[in-house]
Amino acid sequence: MTVLRHAIVGLAFAASIIGLAPAQAASEFPFGLEMTLEARPQPGSKKIPTLEIGDNGEATLDLWCKAGKGQFSVANDTVIFVPGAMEDRGCTPERAQADDALLNALGAAATWKRQGDFISFIGATTLRFRLSTN
Repeated sequence: MTVLRHAIVGLAFAASIIGLAPAQAASEFPFGLEMTLEARPQPGSKKIPTLEIGDNGEATLDLWCKAGKGQFSVANDTVIFVPGAMEDRGCTPERAQADDALLNALGAAATWKRQGDFISFIGATTLRFRLSTN
């Protein structure tokens, strides 16, 4: 009977560890994955901004009109974004202004949070991105 109890306790312990693994993985920053901004396309376009943050924090941004690079630093729930040079693709003033506002909001974000397949960058404005998991 004692052996059976030890086996049950061992299985329960193993199940609890396995159950914790996804929760720990879900709280990690998703380096290397592309994310799409939770936003509607600009009038006359189907494009929605995307962001990919590499393993070392290097970022590739493809916004409504502009595209470029930047750098993210992530420590625990703190995030710092520094934009790099952006390529202007001959946008309308409205789209260029929306891109600049998005870059400013990313630069003002101080923390981040992950909820399932969603990443939020939180500052004066909260930006929510969906991870591309395909």
